[in-house]
Amino acid sequence: MGNKSDSLKPGIIAIKGNPKRKRKSHVIIKIALLLLLLGLLAGCAAPFSWPSPTVPTPSRVLDAGGRLIATITPNQRIPVALKDISPEMQKAVVAIEDARFYRHHGIDPVGLARALYRNARAGKIVEGGSTITQQLAKNMYLGPEKTLTRKIKELWLTIQLERQYSKDEILQMYLNQVYFGQGAYGIEMAARTYFDKPARDLDLAESAMLAGLIRAPSLYNPVVDPDRARDRQAQVLQRMLELGMITPQQAKEARAKPLKPRNQVAGQTTAAYFVAEVVKYIQQKYPRQPDLVYSGGLTIRTALDLDMQKAAEKALQDGLSAQNPDLEGALVALDPRTGYIKAMVGGRNFNRSQYNRALARSQPGSAFKPFLYAAALERGYTAATILECKPASYPIPGQEPYRPTDFNGGYHNRPFTLKEALYTSDNVVAVELNNRLGPETLVACARRLGIESPLQPYLSLPLGTAEVTPLEMARAYGALANRGQLSKPLYITQILDRRGNVLEENNPQLQPVLDEKIAYIVTDMLKGVLQPGGTAADAGKLLNRPAAGKTGTTTGLKDVWFVGYTPQLVCTVYVGYDDKQKSTGATSGQLAAPLWAGFMAAALQDQPAEDFPVPGGVTLVDICADDGLRATPFSRRVIRAAFVEGTEPVLPCFFGSNTPWGLKLRDLLQPGGETP
Repeated sequence: MGNKSDSLKPGIIAIKGNPKRKRKSHVIIKIALLLLLLGLLAGCAAPFSWPSPTVPTPSRVLDAGGRLIATITPNQRIPVALKDISPEMQKAVVAIEDARFYRHHGIDPVGLARALYRNARAGKIVEGGSTITQQLAKNMYLGPEKTLTRKIKELWLTIQLERQYSKDEILQMYLNQVYFGQGAYGIEMAARTYFDKPARDLDLAESAMLAGLIRAPSLYNPVVDPDRARDRQAQVLQRMLELGMITPQQAKEARAKPLKPRNQVAGQTTAAYFVAEVVKYIQQKYPRQPDLVYSGGLTIRTALDLDMQKAAEKALQDGLSAQNPDLEGALVALDPRTGYIKAMVGGRNFNRSQYNRALARSQPGSAFKPFLYAAALERGYTAATILECKPASYPIPGQEPYRPTDFNGGYHNRPFTLKEALYTSDNVVAVELNNRLGPETLVACARRLGIESPLQPYLSLPLGTAEVTPLEMARAYGALANRGQLSKPLYITQILDRRGNVLEENNPQLQPVLDEKIAYIVTDMLKGVLQPGGTAADAGKLLNRPAAGKTGTTTGLKDVWFVGYTPQLVCTVYVGYDDKQKSTGATSGQLAAPLWAGFMAAALQDQPAEDFPVPGGVTLVDICADDGLRATPFSRRVIRAAFVEGTEPVLPCFFGSNTPWGLKLRDLLQPGGETP
């Protein structure tokens, strides 16, 4: 075998510190030496036969109907000779996994004691006590269980490996066997998976990052958590520096080098963003078995509907096909009655970008307004309450006064009922309503409806100035669709191991967060968005079934949203550039809403058109849009609105009531006209 480099043979590191820790380490050393002696005696007394290596088994991801979405397979190993693995990679692995690799005989009492000492000083696990040979024995022949019997087998196999192979042969086998995350077994496949290059071409920065993965591939995955991966890389480089394997300048340059690791799930075509979340969930749920999802032979039953998923992917591609190729989007749909995620698309092309925009925060614009109107209805306002769109100035301590305007920068200078203000998306009315309720009221209502992202009690909050995720918005609107019942989003319904045993089972979790009458009234108001006069009337024509929803367009047309629902399905569509300085050049009604309607029509084509059931205690009344009073045959603009029984207007509409004398008469005769 090749020569053993001096840089791979660090000297013994002296243990300093608490005498009690020293005594504890001495006991462990004695036990390890005893086990080693017993193993050697047994090895000399009887011939040895190798057990069969463990065989990785792919896992299957199924949709709600049992159809195969994806097979998660470990990447096929590509064994390479030690000479075809970069020296930097060899040094990095030895440094962080087994610094005395070339000085012990498989079991290292000194290394075990040192690991105990370093872990005690750090207050956490920063170094393991198993040698590279022990890890090789465990990875090749043993399972993940942690029992005394398994540990004895591991020690026995370690001794046999050291008897039959040289150190370089053991290191070569180890580097070809060890798991690096993302289904990559062996250093050659890891190098290709993360950096699209062979193992012989790995530089110091890349080697240190890959070596850092071995301890906990899911925890230090640079695709999932780049910051944590960088911290781990720095630990590897520091260890190499301490052992004299690299110079301070080399360590500094490696830490500073920018790296762009790839996501291996990019090979998945259908539901790639969803599958990536499933993989991430299982790795986080079972951290002691980092390769479980790739090689454990799991059957993962999910809530996804494969037909809806394909419809979602097609809708996003078709909706953005004529746009700039850098313009991105996301779509997430769930069943509001169960929380089951039925479709998820996090971007136009997973192979190009694994950034899941369905779970990323952006400003939702006016799509945030329904939470304000729900809060107002809870406090006695009605769909007929009148507020005016006119210039207003709100003092802010230490800043210029806040002067909201409508989308076009002007004012309507007329009264609005709350229903019309919502379905036409009037900004000035929304800010005035938020001012009257108090911004803290809106924050509390949004929290109750499932918005977990940071929110500040600003007057501009109903205009969508806080950042939220599309999934959060779908969940919150789902509570409106499901009669005030909030559901927890669910990806996975059941996980079975390779023997068919149930590892976990997830059932719908619902909680009441809003009175069903209030939920229905907000829904009735939002139905107007998709009807003539609403901001997404054209999308309503495309869908052609009862539905409710809300447009959201941010300043400068930078992000556009549509969140809408039927009784069976709620869906959020987001469109925008990753570079937030760019403009989409279109409103939500022009871009996001048609995309949403196209998906909903395809997703629900085999389901009957259902209207939202009217709960007991709610009445529907025709009102005059000019003054919020009861409509008469002489009313010029009539809208139908829902009310909690007893709060509907009873006085008739006055012809010309939008004139100054008519407004005054309305205020005098209609309690709740200006204030509830």
